[in-house]
Formats: sequence, C-alpha cells, structure tokens
Amino acid sequence: MKKLEQIRGAFGMRLGLLMAALGVPALAQAQDELNSGDTAWMLVAVALVLFMTIPGLSLFYGGLVRSKNVLSVLMQCFTITALATIVWVVCGYSLAFSAPDAAAAAGAYNLSTFVGGLDNLFLKNVTVDGLSGTFPETIFVMFQLTFFIITPALIAGAFAERMKFSAVLLFTTFWLVLVYAPICHMAWSGDGALFVKWGVLDFAGGTVVHINAGIAALIACILVGKRKGFPQKPMPPHNMTMTVTGAGMLWVGWFGFNAGSQLAADGTAGMAMLVTQLSTATATLTWLGIEWVKHGKPSALGAATGAVAGLVAITPASGTAGPMGALVIGFVAGIVCFLGATTIKRMGGYDDSLDAFGVHGIGGIVGALLTGVFASQALGGAGMEHDTIPLQVLAQLKSIAVTLGYGGIMSFILLKLIDLTIGLRVDEETESQGLDLAEHGEEGYLL
Repeated sequence: MKKLEQIRGAFGMRLGLLMAALGVPALAQAQDELNSGDTAWMLVAVALVLFMTIPGLSLFYGGLVRSKNVLSVLMQCFTITALATIVWVVCGYSLAFSAPDAAAAAGAYNLSTFVGGLDNLFLKNVTVDGLSGTFPETIFVMFQLTFFIITPALIAGAFAERMKFSAVLLFTTFWLVLVYAPICHMAWSGDGALFVKWGVLDFAGGTVVHINAGIAALIACILVGKRKGFPQKPMPPHNMTMTVTGAGMLWVGWFGFNAGSQLAADGTAGMAMLVTQLSTATATLTWLGIEWVKHGKPSALGAATGAVAGLVAITPASGTAGPMGALVIGFVAGIVCFLGATTIKRMGGYDDSLDAFGVHGIGGIVGALLTGVFASQALGGAGMEHDTIPLQVLAQLKSIAVTLGYGGIMSFILLKLIDLTIGLRVDEETESQGLDLAEHGEEGYLL
C-alpha cells in the first residue's frame, strides 16, 4: 500500500506545518520529509519508464510490422505519448488518484470506490513544494504519467497495419479517461478503493496496465478485423534487428517500471529489480526451449517475445515475490504466453498482429494469479493481505474479472461508436499501399 500512502504526501506536509505553528511539534515531525535519495531514484525511474515507450516499444513494434507500415507504428507510439500527457494533466490524474472519500474508506461503496473526483483538474493542487511521501509530488505525477502513456501504446500492437490514425487517437483519448483511470483508481488510489477493499496485490500494474491493455487489444483486433491476406499470406517482421533492440530497451526500462513502483530507494525496490531480472531471463530461456524442441531452431523473435512475457508476468508480483517465486512465474509465463501467441490465437481465429493480448493480456493474468501464491512468506514472499493462499488468489481473481469485464465492455462500446462515426479501418487500397504513405505521406525506407 506504499503507493497509496504517498499520494497524500502533499496534504500531510501542509498539515504538519500547521500543527507545528499551533504548537504540536511532535505531530509535525512525524510527517514525511523530502529524501534526496528517494527523489533521485524516482527521477531515474521516470526516465526509464518513458524510455520504455519512446523508443523501446516503438522499435519493438516497428520491427515486427511490414516495412510499408513501420512509420505508422512509430507515429502511433510517439503521438500517443503526447496525447496521453495532455489528457493526464487535464483530468486523468484527478480521476485516477483523487483519494476515496471518508465513507468509502470506512467501508461504504460509493462512486469514489470506483473512480476519482475532479478536484485536481489541470493539476491545480500540484505545487512545486508539495510532497508525495518522501519526494516531490510533481515526480509522482510524472511517474504515473509514464504508465498512462505506455498502456494504450501496448494496445496498438493488436490492430497494427490496418486502423485509421484518427481512430487510434480518438479511441486512446476516451479509453484513457473511461477505462484506464477507473481501473487505476480501484487499484492504487487509497483505502476505500475497490481492489484495496478486497486486499488485491498489484504492485506495478498487472491489472492496471497489462490485463487492461490486453482485453482492449483483443476486442480491438476482433472488431477491426483481420489484415488483408491473413493468415494465408505470410507477414513476417521486416526488421528483427529493430525488434530485438526495442526488446532490450524494454528490459532495461522495466526496472524503472517495477522497482520504481516502490516509490523509494530501499530494500523492496532492490528485490523488485532482482525478481524482474530473474523472471525475464527464465521466460526468455523457456520460450527458446519450446521453439528449439518444436521447430528445431531458437529464434530472435522468440527470445524477444519471451523476455516481454517474463517482464509482464512479474509486474504485479515484483514487490511481494521472492527469487524462487520469480523463477516459477517466468517459467509459467514463458509456456502460457507461447501458447497464447500461437495455439490460442490460431484457435480463436483473431488477428492480434503483434500479440498484444497473447503476451500482455494472458501474461498479466498469469502474473496476477501467481502473485497470490508467491507473496506467501512460506514461499519466500513478502507477505499477503489475506491469511491463506486460496483467499489471496480469490481476491486476485476478482480483480482480474472486474478488469476483463469492465475493460472489455467499455472498449467494445467505444470502438463501436468510433466505427459508426469516423470508421475504424482504412480502405483496402490504403492497406495495400501501406499506412506510411497513405496516412502520413512518408516512407520508412527510401530505396
């Protein structure tokens, strides 16, 4: 719950100063004070997580599409970064992190259990001297913004090479406000929020980021439809060098994502970094092992995708799992996400172009469930919110169900409305020509 407590740091600092002025120094001294070590680490974490989207995810996705669509993917990631920033400042931060009211904190269920208020529109209460725990609130705003940015960018992998740029931007705007912000609020906004009431463990975004993005990706790729010629026509990645480079950037940046979510430079942050490395390495080798046995050769695409699967799955558990738990989570994620990106996708008949659902949706579910197991101190974890593993897993399952249900329904509604107004998909001629030239008037490569 450390993330929840730090949100109120600015108010706590001002209350402490008031108490000191009224002659209650002991209470004033109990308030959080600026810690230069925590501040420095969080500045680095912000940069690392932003680095995950631009350039990390941009290159990872860009290399996976055909050459005629590479700029369209880079443009989507780049422009989503700018668009999400403005939405966050206008209303996203307020809707996500306004704390539940006193009645909700006391046990009641009301609107503030599910979504924040409008008190912080345009960041009107964020000041230069305000604190969020032991570092400036401005850094907390920036840190959470980087999560706000990467989540819709992940979704773009599902409908790559065929969705209108205008539709991408419109969907992103409304999805962030109506889907991301409420799920984020339920998980991280404080006592009285839904997932907090249930005792759910989501350290760095299994539900908020990965399952949330994954279910939206699945709905989107189904509604937009398959790429022209899929699956009969081969559509291999056009530049694996770009993809592996992007995967490496994601791996490095993810330390800011997971270890940064402790919001302090301490032992938990160090353990989060360690288990992130262990899970990622295990999932990479697991995926390669499956390929080696099944196809006779391990591929660079398999290594890169396996690494991302391990990163995704450890995310919700990174603050509570121990080293042995991380090895198991990475191993299971490597197997299940491989099936998600191959067998399950083939059986489902949908065209999840870059396996956004297969890796992030399925990997997020695996990680969220196993968080309930490996948080147990008996298995080397840091401890659970519930007394037994089955009860903790049940709480995790409830949060997964809410995220899948709410996120799936809202994504469906938004996409349908956009399709009825401006349309979701480019025409056949544009798709054949490639989105780079048709939508942006440029080419990624000049021959």
